[in-house]
Amino acid sequence: MVQCEMCGKDVASPNRVKIEGAELDVCDECTDFGTEVTTEDSSSTSTKYSTSSSSSGSSGSSSGSSSSSSDRPRHDMFDEMDELAQDYDQRIREAREERGLTQEELAGELNLKASLIRKLEHGDTLPSDDVQTTLERELDISLSAGGTDADEEWSGGSSSGEYTLGDVVKRKD
Repeated sequence: MVQCEMCGKDVASPNRVKIEGAELDVCDECTDFGTEVTTEDSSSTSTKYSTSSSSSGSSGSSSGSSSSSSDRPRHDMFDEMDELAQDYDQRIREAREERGLTQEELAGELNLKASLIRKLEHGDTLPSDDVQTTLERELDISLSAGGTDADEEWSGGSSSGEYTLGDVVKRKD
C-alpha cells in the first residue's frame, strides 16, 4: 500500500495530482486540492527525455561520459563562489580605521548610506555582491573566506558504498 502524500492515509491506488506546481500521489479525498495529472503529460515527458538518447551513437557516448564523470568529484556553481568570511565586519572596520575614515566619510566615497556601513561593521547585515566588491576594491581587503580543509578532503563518495554516514559525521560525546 502507498501512503497519500498529503494526509498520510494508506491508499491502494493513489491519484496523481498537481498541487501548487508539485505533482503528488494522493488519496481520493485529497484529489480536490489540486488538478489531476493525465497520463498523456507523463508519456510526453518521457518522450522528451528519451529523444536525446534515442540514437545509438549519442547513447553510447553519453554512457561513456557518465562512467568517467563518476570517477571525478562532482562540481556545481557553488564550488566557484567564494564564501563570506566570518569576521567580515571586523575586516571592514579595521580597514576603514587604518585609512582614518569615519563611517560617513567611507559611505560618501562609496556612494552608499552610512547606515549600511554601520550595519555591516556591526555584523547586522551581509553585504550584497556589489557592495562586497566595492568594499574590497576601495579598502584593498578580502571579505572572502579561504577554502577550508573540509571542502578539499570531501570527495562525495559514490553509490557503491565507499562512504557511510559514520565516515563523515563527528560525534560530540
